[in-house]
Amino acid sequence: EDQRPAGENEPAGGTYYTVESGDSLWAIAASFYGDGSRYSEIYEANSDQIESPSLIYPGQVFYIP
Repeated sequence: EDQRPAGENEPAGGTYYTVESGDSLWAIAASFYGDGSRYSEIYEANSDQIESPSLIYPGQVFYIP
């Protein structure tokens, strides 16, 4: 049986990132993809825990596809 917590059923090939103080989805996308405008990919993959792309909080753990 799959024992992963909810939200961790993403396809293989991605990684996880824990939000730190001062982070934004744009900055995270720029760090992982080299292009901040791809922030929507992170938002869509984590929409269950992000109300608004402009409001993320330290300690949140996002799947980075």
